[in-house]
Amino acid sequence: SPAGVRPGDVVIVNGDLGRHGMAVMAVREGLEFESEIDSDSAPVADAVMALLDAGIDVHCLRDLTRGGLASTVNEIAQASGTGITLAETDIPVRSDVSAACEILGFDPLYVACEGRFAAFVPEQDANRALEIITANSPAGAAVIGRVTKESPGMVTLTSRIGARRILDMMSGE
Repeated sequence: SPAGVRPGDVVIVNGDLGRHGMAVMAVREGLEFESEIDSDSAPVADAVMALLDAGIDVHCLRDLTRGGLASTVNEIAQASGTGITLAETDIPVRSDVSAACEILGFDPLYVACEGRFAAFVPEQDANRALEIITANSPAGAAVIGRVTKESPGMVTLTSRIGARRILDMMSGE
């Protein structure tokens, strides 16, 4: 639960983000792109159970369905009273998904995912958690951020050019 999140934890995702939302949008709106964007729907039970069976101290684990990564980490930061910093260069988003989002005016960090989760684990468990998730999830895994004492309840994103910005909750529909 978010109550277990602590400064020093790392944020891990189990694969690339945004494919499900863009795949659904393309079908719903009759859009065609140069490459076919397929959904990222996948079971997560094997990867989650492998983490727990290995004794990884998972402080919090959430799926990224509603509101994507950005909404999920904002909810966790607010509920835990911690700050979360994410690094844009570490967040896996396929180039075709990024391009589709750009064309349609979406931020891939807010796009729904299916079969993706964010796990908050102590830094000392990060490498082992990455190995376990990668062995049990075809999409791999990546450390994308850290939990801090700074800016409680807020999420910041360090962009590709090194600028930091607040990553707010999604507004509107």
